[in-house]
Amino acid sequence: MANQAPTLPLLTPYKMGKFDLSHRVVLAPMTRQRSYGNVPQPHAILYYSQRTSKGGLLIAEATGVSDTAQGYPDTPGIWTKEQVEAWKPIVNAVHAKGGIFFCQIWHVGRVSNTGFQPNGQAPISSTDKPLTPQANGVDVAQFTPPRRLRTDEIPQIVNDFRLAARNAMEAGFDGVEIHGAQGYLIDQFLKDQVNDRTDQYGGSLEKRCRFALDIVEAVVNEIGADKVGIRLSPFESGDSNPKELGLYLVNSLNKYGILYCHMFEPGMKTVGEKIECPHSLVPMRKAFNGTFIAAGGFDREDGNNAVAESRADLIAFGRWFLANPDLPKRFELNAPLNKYNIDTFCISDPVLGYTDYPFLDSTT
Repeated sequence: MANQAPTLPLLTPYKMGKFDLSHRVVLAPMTRQRSYGNVPQPHAILYYSQRTSKGGLLIAEATGVSDTAQGYPDTPGIWTKEQVEAWKPIVNAVHAKGGIFFCQIWHVGRVSNTGFQPNGQAPISSTDKPLTPQANGVDVAQFTPPRRLRTDEIPQIVNDFRLAARNAMEAGFDGVEIHGAQGYLIDQFLKDQVNDRTDQYGGSLEKRCRFALDIVEAVVNEIGADKVGIRLSPFESGDSNPKELGLYLVNSLNKYGILYCHMFEPGMKTVGEKIECPHSLVPMRKAFNGTFIAAGGFDREDGNNAVAESRADLIAFGRWFLANPDLPKRFELNAPLNKYNIDTFCISDPVLGYTDYPFLDSTT
């Protein structure tokens, strides 16, 4: 086999802290809305185990830290004993196939309405500014004007993240990813076009980042920095100086020594057009001391280039991994990919559009 093709950058091994990854193709966290009553279901065992390869990293779908954290139907939580117990067989199935599994812990903040909140109360946020209704591909999501958290309430939310991290360890996860991206609660504190507070959690860059860093510190102290990642999207959801925000955050995160930073590339300019500015994360990637994961519309070629050019250590794939449970194998063989069906991303069906995407060996 002297003429064997060189290994694709995406398929080279990588040491992420104490974890030995066999390749760099990561399952991105994706909300699938099939956790009835906010409890993970048995059908998720098959879904995640299908997407597991030995030495592969999987990040679970966004998982609520408390009963105020929800903003979508049937998303999982990890704040009750029942939820923790329901996660265990899912985690065990991933581990049985040699995968590494992180739980993404999440609070939606104002991306919610009274129907998802305990006792029909208002959603909580950094602000009392409401979100405008948004078409989400299924219907038009309606949002209730949020209630601005009082300064003295913020430590309780920080503690909810700490307890969620502890519960994730109890469920058997290898670590947690703090969801600090995409317009949810932590991001509502970070972004200056959302956060209009005048206390120690708003105003200057340092103050807007305090909530996120308080959570990082609490989670690190609870489970250890070697098991903690964070997802950030400085270029989305409204900041006047996203580069400064991203750099300040990664430099601050270095003080805690967390395992990884998972960043969203700036979104696509128009549908179908390639991302125009693939290098915008590079200063943050260079500044961050840990593992750097990039996400945001990557395909096989983009991912290989990003790794080859050291713009990221690992690449998180969402829709392509959703539709191709054996995605690393298909990348290796340069095999054709199943097309994904957006219409079944977030339906309740436990099989359709969830565990019925074919593997390579079943399509021949």
